[in-house]
Amino acid sequence: MVQFNAIVDLLKKLVSTPSFSREEEKTAQLIADFLEGYGVLVSRHGNNVWAVSKFFDESKPTILLNSHHDTVKPNPAYTRDPFNAEVIDDKLFGLGSNDAGGPLVSLIATFLHFYNQENLSFNLILAATAEEEISGKGGIESIWNSLPKIDFAIVGEPTLCQMAVAEKGLLVLDCVAKGKAGHAAREEGENAIYKALWDIEWFRSFRFPKVSPTLGEVKMSVTVIHAGEQHNVVPAECTFTVDIRVTDAYTLEEVLEIIQQHVSCEVVPRSLRLRPSGIPVDHILIRAAEKLGITQYGSPTTSDQALIPVPSVKIGPGDSARSHSADEFIFVDEIKAGIETYIEVLNQCSTLLPVSGFQLPVTGSR
Repeated sequence: MVQFNAIVDLLKKLVSTPSFSREEEKTAQLIADFLEGYGVLVSRHGNNVWAVSKFFDESKPTILLNSHHDTVKPNPAYTRDPFNAEVIDDKLFGLGSNDAGGPLVSLIATFLHFYNQENLSFNLILAATAEEEISGKGGIESIWNSLPKIDFAIVGEPTLCQMAVAEKGLLVLDCVAKGKAGHAAREEGENAIYKALWDIEWFRSFRFPKVSPTLGEVKMSVTVIHAGEQHNVVPAECTFTVDIRVTDAYTLEEVLEIIQQHVSCEVVPRSLRLRPSGIPVDHILIRAAEKLGITQYGSPTTSDQALIPVPSVKIGPGDSARSHSADEFIFVDEIKAGIETYIEVLNQCSTLLPVSGFQLPVTGSR
């Protein structure tokens, strides 16, 4: 079994090694080397690293343990060296220590805890993936078809070890309101800004009728707008961007269809990849959380859950409020609690799994 000090040292090395999205080569190698040091057979594609249970058995259900090792760039408010992984008063400081280094190394420790156990009732796959912070196509999505069939997943993110049982998806729309150019001093043209205002007001005030019990309402925000080049010319075009956080009450396609029925501007979605996620109320992960007294909630933020096409939950040490903040840190004790929580959840899953065969519940979807 891996020693806790070794896990903390791994996190320090990861923090000390820059790993911005699409630039994670060195941290991928650190993770691969660490796992191989414990006799684990490692696979790698791009900057994604994964490993499979030593005693993998196709007749057993397979659980994915996934977290990411890329980071955002440090914001200008940092007062410390973001790559100086230093522990002060139980706080391990550094970029990516909380999001998602702490959850990642906790999942690595958990995987190693079970790795040499021969008679488990499940298989484990550990995947340390890239490009999560930019929802890039070179991350979990790029290796999914290379993995064995997965039944459900635990995604490591800082949640104070509470369990996010649903997560909002993301739909970004590029909208264009078209008018007709004309001189501003005369009664000419058709002002595209005025046309856009009607649609922008609809985005501001419309409420989708279905409300998710875990995630609440769909939220739409107009975040970017541009029109015109000269003060004396009525603009023929006004473009604006809408950020939409979609709950598990709707598919992205349903939201898009409703919008297109109500606005007059052209609407083009940037992507339909980042889908909302939920999990059946009687799923084994939910039952395990209930037995352990783990708080459940709906998450407004988006993670790799959006790209994982099987039931999943998001849980891990650290606090989402610290993510992307200046002087990011995680408490060392939080990492220890994270490892314990992951192991307890998997042990509970083991007691709840049938002796042979496995079937996902199909009723009571959140």
